[in-house]
Amino acid sequence: MAQVAFVVPILPGKKAKLEEFAKTLSGAKKEEFKESQKLFETTKETWFLQTTPAGDMIIVYSEMADVAKNMGGWIASKRPFEQWLKNEIKEITGLDFNQPMGEFPRQIFLYGY
Repeated sequence: MAQVAFVVPILPGKKAKLEEFAKTLSGAKKEEFKESQKLFETTKETWFLQTTPAGDMIIVYSEMADVAKNMGGWIASKRPFEQWLKNEIKEITGLDFNQPMGEFPRQIFLYGY
C-alpha cells in the first residue's frame, strides 16, 4: 500500500468551515465519502489541523493502492460527490483540485512500517 501526505494552508477565517466540513464527511456525507474512497482505492485517510504562526494548516495522510493512479483519478473525476468535495476544499484552502497540480508528494523517509 502506498502512502501520501501533504500540507495545505487554510484560508484566513476558514478554520470553522474546515471543522464543519470534516463533521459533514463523517456524518451526513459519510456513505458518499466511503464510496469515493473505495472507488479511488483509499484504505486510510486522516486529517490534522495545525495552527502555526504562519496560519492554520491541514495535514492530510492517506494510504492507497497507487498514489499517481488513484489521486489522478480523483482529480479527474466529474462525479457530483467529488465535484462537491473539490469545491469545498477550494473554498477552504483556495486550492483547485480540478486543475493539474504538478508532482504528488514523494516519501523520502520511513520508520517503523
